Amino acid sequence: MSLYGYNQSALVSVGQQVRAGQPIALVGNSGGQEQPALYFEIRRQGRAVNPQPWLGR
Repeated sequence: MSLYGYNQSALVSVGQQVRAGQPIALVGNSGGQEQPALYFEIRRQGRAVNPQPWLGR
């Protein structure tokens, strides 16, 4: 599961499959951020894991 935060708006729905390169959200400054930011997390069995093995180079 992936988790994203500080979005201006989501472009896909929860559980929706996406393709490589497909936009999933617009970056925003929600959550008390003073400038546009992105929070990204990969979770496995409810715990955050290192995302690097999941990302292409």
